[in-house]
Amino acid sequence: MIKRLFRFIFKVLLGLFLFSILMVVIYKFVPVPFTPLMAIRYFENPEEPLEHDWVPIEEISRHLQLAVIASEDQNFEKHSGFDFEAIQEAMEDNRSGRKIRGASTISQQTAKNVFLWPSRTWFRKGLEAYFTFMIEMIWSKERILEVYLNSIEMGKGIYGAQAAAQHWFNKDAGKLGPYEAAAIAAVLPNPREYRANPASNFIQKRKNWIVRQMQNYGKFILE
Repeated sequence: MIKRLFRFIFKVLLGLFLFSILMVVIYKFVPVPFTPLMAIRYFENPEEPLEHDWVPIEEISRHLQLAVIASEDQNFEKHSGFDFEAIQEAMEDNRSGRKIRGASTISQQTAKNVFLWPSRTWFRKGLEAYFTFMIEMIWSKERILEVYLNSIEMGKGIYGAQAAAQHWFNKDAGKLGPYEAAAIAAVLPNPREYRANPASNFIQKRKNWIVRQMQNYGKFILE
């Protein structure tokens, strides 16, 4: 009886492992149509419109690509999914009582958005680390950024660069200028509360900071 139970558990875990690899491989090539967060938001607020329009990375402004890297994860092109230097700095800041900060990379945020659900449990964080490792192994950096920019929440009911560009600036994602791109990147820490346009004083200051980071970033070599 016990052997049978262990055999069943092993088969279930093996099946989940193989299914996770299959999904990562599929999403290496296929647009992500929907994310768990989109589903959660829909059931929480069924009257809220859901705007999401996948576009290839070639149709997303390089300004927006650089803006999210400059504001969210400046070591994105260098690290392998985890920025251990940023994690160490965040731990020191949090220990010293300074404002609590996170250290999630774009890769980690992509793994969470596409495969998981919002939660702060250790179990969810463990799954996030697993999927981050998987997408860094199987996808290119360009693909990770493409999925991130097409899946992340950028306003109430607004997901992805194309929907955000249309909603905030009434233009396609490929036509965003540096300040427009910075404005969208500026709302990412709290997209359901912040507005990219018109920008509050806080978002205006953050937008200007992001533009300076973009200017100081150096050559953007991601291909």
